Amino acid sequence: MRALITNDDGIDSPGLAVLARVALDAGFDVTVAAPAREFSGASASLLGAEVDGQLVVEEKAAPGLPPGVRSLAVAGAPGLIAFLASFDGFGPRPDLVLSGVNRGSNTGHAVLHSGTVGAAFSALTHDIRAVAVSLAAGRPEHWATAGAVASHVLPWVLDQPAGHGVLNVNVPDVPAERLLGIRKAPLARFGAVQSALETDDAGQHTIRYTATDPTQDQDSDAGLLAQGWATLTLLRAPCYDSDAELPEHPDGAPTGFTAGA
Repeated sequence: MRALITNDDGIDSPGLAVLARVALDAGFDVTVAAPAREFSGASASLLGAEVDGQLVVEEKAAPGLPPGVRSLAVAGAPGLIAFLASFDGFGPRPDLVLSGVNRGSNTGHAVLHSGTVGAAFSALTHDIRAVAVSLAAGRPEHWATAGAVASHVLPWVLDQPAGHGVLNVNVPDVPAERLLGIRKAPLARFGAVQSALETDDAGQHTIRYTATDPTQDQDSDAGLLAQGWATLTLLRAPCYDSDAELPEHPDGAPTGFTAGA
């Protein structure tokens, strides 16, 4: 069994070593392949830097990695890394992708924009089991708490069929003994940060980001996380709704449109 560890914070993040140890303890052969620089907000994009048509990949050890773990800095987004891994890009195709541990939470509908979650979704679309793990602090101190939660949920993930969904895990940045527990949670309406677009009289746009108040939605992933719970949310995408009533046209091209001159 093989596991790929990636993230969107980059190869220098200590969160990579946390998940590498989780996978090693579970009996996996582990490879780390993470962006050479930060790719936060990259979603599942397939961006990458090439030299003479080849993706730039360098051997570079992530901090704190156990001895013998192959570690690569990739000039590309985490979604691209997971995509390439599914085609044997960093050795044999992995059976599991662990993404994180991210610095900062990934909660609410804002997970759409997360590179951490995006890497897991990229793996999911190729029928690879995937977990995204985030620690709710910009400068986390309690990495071991995230590792303990990830170790707890991993057997459940491995019990599910490939392609079942992405397990999105958020962990408070507290010592393990202060963790209230682990709970299933729905997505908050947005996430830890809300954005707003402002346009001035000259038509220039400014995007402003403000922290949201998790107490407004206490039963969501953001609300429970703020109270001190680790949260689990199973995400599925893309999906097809076979019951949707859509405007099909059974016979040739529809009428009623005339192209301009």
